[in-house]
Amino acid sequence: MKHTYAGAGVNINAADRTKARLKDIVRTTFRPEVMTDIGHFGGMFRVPEGFKQPVLVSSVDGVGTKLKVAAAFGRFDTVGQDLVNHCVNDILCCGALPLFFLDYIAMGRLVPERVEVLVQGLATACKAQNCALVGGETAEMPGIYRGDDFDLAGTIIGVVEQGSILDGRSILPGDAVFGLSSSGLHTNGFSLARKVLARVPLDRHVPQLGTTLGDALLQIHCCYLPALKPALPLLKGLAHLTGGGFEGNIPRVLPDGTAVRLQRGSWPVPQIFRLIQEKGKVDESEMYRVFNMGIGMVAICAAKRADELLAKVPEARRIGEVVQAGEKGKPRVIFD
Repeated sequence: MKHTYAGAGVNINAADRTKARLKDIVRTTFRPEVMTDIGHFGGMFRVPEGFKQPVLVSSVDGVGTKLKVAAAFGRFDTVGQDLVNHCVNDILCCGALPLFFLDYIAMGRLVPERVEVLVQGLATACKAQNCALVGGETAEMPGIYRGDDFDLAGTIIGVVEQGSILDGRSILPGDAVFGLSSSGLHTNGFSLARKVLARVPLDRHVPQLGTTLGDALLQIHCCYLPALKPALPLLKGLAHLTGGGFEGNIPRVLPDGTAVRLQRGSWPVPQIFRLIQEKGKVDESEMYRVFNMGIGMVAICAAKRADELLAKVPEARRIGEVVQAGEKGKPRVIFD
């Protein structure tokens, strides 16, 4: 008996057709610095002119089990935007602006239409942030993924002038802490959210949310570059609240000997978090350890420049201040 790759579950012809359909979408994201077309073995990109000491900043991430919600709800147009926005935010915490992006899509069975929607989402977010989508990988792996399971991950490269790197080293007690609102869960905490809300149909309209559960869970991860770019020279540090919530992310930019004191109630907590907490009887401390609870990005600046920051970023709200850290082992994120 003769065997073929198609018989083993991998359709090379479908993959080739899919890649051909994606080329036009991807080309819409190209910047003048892109040196290669889609399909080469590597994507080439010139460092933009105007930098004296350019430092390249990279990050890689995925969308996590939010993909299970997308598959169950049958909506795939948002998660590509989630991925790009998440990665843009991560390098923004170093003061970097995005240059180019590469994606990785893996499925048990290649569905060309689904891949096209996913890549269109990536391209939409890339174009919005002037980030070129220079390449990627689409893999069909029936032995790894089953049914509608798929994975989506990506790598971003950005650039920052060496003298403008944000590293938090200048943060001092007394500095002001600001928060920018999230759109919901963003891309973390979905394993807990899915378990807690498993008995609520995704297509059910939930009055508490004002929409269906599926739409609430698939709200697109906010990108904070447009809001914060004008204020970057004012900032001492940025923390993107992803996996690990407040306690897992804010200390990553704090110098030794410092902590932050945050005022609960100084920002609105979206109803999706209240629903998760109620349905799962989740402790308040656990909620703030897992989720962003309505704050997607934390910005720190000198107190004397707080008004200046608010003038440039009016959507920011003051949520706390930097304080002296307590004894070793004490929390570095303190809630009042």
